[in-house]
Amino acid sequence: MKQIFLSSGTDFQEIDTFAPGAWINLVNPSQSETMEIASRFNIDIADLRAPLDAEEMSRISVEDDYKLIIVDVPISEERNGKIYYVTIPLGIIITEEAFITTCLEQLPLLDFFINRRIRNFYTFMKSRFVFQILYRNAAIYLSALRQIDRQSEEIESQMHESTRNEELIELMELEKTIIYFKASLKTNERIVKKLTASSILLKKYEEDEDLLEDTLVETQQAIEMADIYGNILKGMTDTFGSIIGNNQNTIMKTLALATMVLSIPTMIFSAYGMNFVEIDALPLNDIPHAFWIIILMAFSISGLLVIYFIRKKWF
Repeated sequence: MKQIFLSSGTDFQEIDTFAPGAWINLVNPSQSETMEIASRFNIDIADLRAPLDAEEMSRISVEDDYKLIIVDVPISEERNGKIYYVTIPLGIIITEEAFITTCLEQLPLLDFFINRRIRNFYTFMKSRFVFQILYRNAAIYLSALRQIDRQSEEIESQMHESTRNEELIELMELEKTIIYFKASLKTNERIVKKLTASSILLKKYEEDEDLLEDTLVETQQAIEMADIYGNILKGMTDTFGSIIGNNQNTIMKTLALATMVLSIPTMIFSAYGMNFVEIDALPLNDIPHAFWIIILMAFSISGLLVIYFIRKKWF
């Protein structure tokens, strides 16, 4: 899919044909779309399609006719009825005439710009557009990390009495997400540092310097949050693995104690179910209401055993 947007003064609109200063947004483009863009702006088609590889690393590449910046961006996806986060590459290509973004999926990050929710955003101000994307991307990472923290708290509230593995698996999924986030954030941090340190890669104005500094601070804050949440999740996973094992042991102990309590009446009733040559060989056989006496005696012994277990705090 190909979309073209253009800012003109205070107006921002989607247009049908390209105009200088426009933003071309490619979402999982076809081969013909990439060949058309590559031919028009003299871009190596390998660079244009590089962000479509989910394993592509963040990097900056400077060519004669364009500059390529690839950063990792977070997106949410549903697995087994649960929402988790993954990261995918976003390619930003800056040419003399156009600003091009390319990605495998429609990104919430770019929706902020399409829906005009970013102040001082113009498609023809290419350097600032890059910095605004990087800043908004860092903010989305922070928001995703807070959401992961809330998910872990919900799982924690369910696990105190849990004996199943589902909650533990959810924690492991969150821990894996944090690991991916940390790797992506560190490579993104290198991109921001390169742009901050160099005045050659992209032209910067005074207000852009402030925006880049804020972006670096947000990215580093996200890295610190990922480290903290990662350590918390690792500790929670280990702790709740032990809790689940203890809960299962408690259930097994309860079942074993219940079996011991019930075994006493079972043994007595089994003895009275045996066949004897002489009927009087059974104890209490000649006493009226012997049946109820034997039942009372059996359950009294079981009751005493229950009281003993309770006093020992085994139940």
